[in-house]
Amino acid sequence: MGGVMFYTSGTTGRPKGVRNTAFAGGVPPEVYQLMAAGMVNIGFPPHGRTLLCGPHYHSAQWAFTFFPMIGGSSIVIQRRFVPEETLELIDQHAITNVHLVPTQFVRLLRVEPERKAAFRGDSLALVLHGAAPCSPSVKREMIEWWGPRVTEYYGATEGGVVSIISAEEWLAKPGSVGKPMANYIVKIVPEDDVPEQTEDGHAQGVIHVRNAMGTDFEYLGDPAKTAEAHREPGMFTLGDVGYLDADGYLYLSDRKIDMIISGGVNIYPAEIEGVLGAHPSVVDVAVFGVPDEEFGEAVKATVQLADDVVWGPEVEASLVALAREKLAGYKVPRSFDVIDTMPRNAAGKLVKRQLRAPYWEGRGRAI
Repeated sequence: MGGVMFYTSGTTGRPKGVRNTAFAGGVPPEVYQLMAAGMVNIGFPPHGRTLLCGPHYHSAQWAFTFFPMIGGSSIVIQRRFVPEETLELIDQHAITNVHLVPTQFVRLLRVEPERKAAFRGDSLALVLHGAAPCSPSVKREMIEWWGPRVTEYYGATEGGVVSIISAEEWLAKPGSVGKPMANYIVKIVPEDDVPEQTEDGHAQGVIHVRNAMGTDFEYLGDPAKTAEAHREPGMFTLGDVGYLDADGYLYLSDRKIDMIISGGVNIYPAEIEGVLGAHPSVVDVAVFGVPDEEFGEAVKATVQLADDVVWGPEVEASLVALAREKLAGYKVPRSFDVIDTMPRNAAGKLVKRQLRAPYWEGRGRAI
């Protein structure tokens, strides 16, 4: 008897092996069968057809392919993600469910209008997305195009699927990642370096989670990292900052490690990335802090432009104007970099440290 042990994507450091401590000797086949049966509860059609169009080793791609398969579904594998081909495969093979990341959404939305118009997609029952924050404008476009089958989840290699939200719920609660699943307890824990409230008055803190079924994890060979993730007794954290609204819906502000502190004010890049990512000239965007002698850190945005866009003063002014319209003044990027291809790993997650690190070299500090 054995089991699967995944490694984290390593977007905030070296990849870490994640071992389930509830099944030290391996996962019994019966547990996998129960998990496969539970896929129906989050919208997977029984005996459907899954399209795998991401890296096989990624925990989400594996889980949302393997469990449907042992539950009776068949699998179509795309060697690498090419948006035009993905659309063709969905129609050609009557795909019922697929897992995508926001970057893939953007690529699909940028397909030539004729190819988009030719896409039927009438076989699709569930389009799951997660792994990274999704720009609200991108998500709205996908819902308008593909309909209410677009479903978002929040989770990680360490903890599985913590919460889920349908398209209809998201339209009513834009920005939310849904209500916690029945087997998860979520607690918002205040910390000194996190603002106590959001700008609209919600109590904010670090998101901590407990699986009511008793499962937990450890980082292989790294007890210090394991302890850091379990600072709250009986719970674990993925390092995300967020809040629960009055109806119990979970919202993410950002990861603590991405936080920018400028002039003593905490700034969370995800909000800025969501605004800039909606600009028609931008394909991808990353926001992070760079050294500033007066304020400690200044907001920097690195953008990947659409193929037909040439960077210049007019494009920069347009981005700044959009940011000033949607954001508080202190959140508007003070400078921009332009990059040909954003450093994302095979799972679609942004490896922001590659962009940020050169600005902090030789300074003896990273914030």
